Amino acid sequence: MSTSSKIALPPRSDGAPAPVLAPHVRRLIIIGANGAGKSRFGAWLRRQLNTDASAVSALRALYTVGAAGDSLIDRRYRKMTSRSMIRADLDTEFARMLAVLLDEEASALFAGRFGGDAGSQQPRLEKLVELWEQIFPDNRVLVESGRLLISPRSGDDSYESARLSDGEKAVIYYLGCTLLTPPRSPMIVDNPGLFLNRAVMGRVWDMAEAIHPGPIVYVTHNLDFASTRSSMPGTITVWVKSYDAAHHTWDYELLPEGSEISEDVFLALLGARKPVLFIEGDSVRSIDAKLYPLVFPDYSVKSLGSCNKVIEATRTFNSLGALHSLAATGIVDRDRRTDREVEYLRSHSVLVPEVAEIENILMLEDVIRAVASYHGRDPHKAFTKVKRTLLKLFSAELNQQALLHTRHYVKRTTEYSVDRRFDNIGQLEAHVGSLVDQLAPRKYYNNLVSLFRDYVAKADYNSVLRVYNRKSMVSETNVGSLTGGPGSDLRSYSNDTIAILRAGGREAGEIARAIRRCFGVDTTNVE
Repeated sequence: MSTSSKIALPPRSDGAPAPVLAPHVRRLIIIGANGAGKSRFGAWLRRQLNTDASAVSALRALYTVGAAGDSLIDRRYRKMTSRSMIRADLDTEFARMLAVLLDEEASALFAGRFGGDAGSQQPRLEKLVELWEQIFPDNRVLVESGRLLISPRSGDDSYESARLSDGEKAVIYYLGCTLLTPPRSPMIVDNPGLFLNRAVMGRVWDMAEAIHPGPIVYVTHNLDFASTRSSMPGTITVWVKSYDAAHHTWDYELLPEGSEISEDVFLALLGARKPVLFIEGDSVRSIDAKLYPLVFPDYSVKSLGSCNKVIEATRTFNSLGALHSLAATGIVDRDRRTDREVEYLRSHSVLVPEVAEIENILMLEDVIRAVASYHGRDPHKAFTKVKRTLLKLFSAELNQQALLHTRHYVKRTTEYSVDRRFDNIGQLEAHVGSLVDQLAPRKYYNNLVSLFRDYVAKADYNSVLRVYNRKSMVSETNVGSLTGGPGSDLRSYSNDTIAILRAGGREAGEIARAIRRCFGVDTTNVE
């Protein structure tokens, strides 16, 4: 979409000619339910636009960790690191965007000091700071030694931008992207209301539209956000109803320019929206991403990578419930969390299974029996052999497992303990000195050893699964071959189990119910 030429929208499912947008269109709102194809609609538009199109996603920028991709920010970052001393290993788009702005600021200061052309325009970082302080007037932003620091106006303490809330980071990111996008280039913004409360959301995008003369494409299912833009002059709203993947066409409807979103659109979107389930792992390779959508079909499942990101995203999403009227639930592995940690997470809508990790879920007794039954094997015989081998493995490294649990307990308890205020170094020193006696790590370890030995003596399979972290247990117990699957390695067994779930039928139901019970949920809904 350009301000100087007309642009055709994607092909339609009914074969009708694709609409062509007038050159004066200032903003395009693409709205639709989750799964309707609106993101693909936005991606199609981006491919038709010039290479300077800016793809903006706060969720990706804040939560996706990895090397620089193909966004406008990432391209600028790669170019910057190729010619400067700025580190080239920043792992989030948010961090890379700040680095680009800070480098630009430093270059302008250097040029001004040493007789170069520093330019007459206000530096973009300075403009960003000015805008951010208008939204958050109680705070000020400082640039110091190549870092962005935040300081309350009422005090002298300062902290790095990494400690900002997701909402505060999102404001920096959205406005920073806007300032870095070439003036006439389009911006394609995915979920523009994410992390923002309603008051801030309107101000941020009013600012963005004021400083960016080019067109902006908003891709959203947030009705509140869409309503704030739809009636503005120069706005076209596209209601995406469905996507035909086989023919790469869409069923969509255009609302007249500057019109409000109609009641039927509201009702259709509200009826189709699913609550969100945040999970660990990546969306392509992880077992989590393949398994949980089949076990929790009533949820829109989103992979976020680390457990910390799942916990934070769940908290943030639910704190903004007034905006989207949806609930978010998280799923994280139990790992070696204490009962206290597990209880805390569950009280904040983060589900923790009664097993140590995702691999252990595949080792649940009812899952093993269902897979064996599906392949015509004796479920009892298969499970008995797996159980015997697993207990033997656990018994052989019982002491080491107790030590790992003790290490986690000491580490987390110490973190909680020293994270309080101390008036002076003496108080901190005295507190740290008393920690060994308070923690009593040897006593904790000995208790665990005794408990773990009891699990083995009683052949308590479920309790062992709850405390035993061992990635290789699937292959070492030979569960895949014993249940009649194509192989004994983790990949073969997990793919086999997932294929059974996809096929449906009695065994699929048994597997899904077993996994839901493992999370304390015995229905298709996470409640």
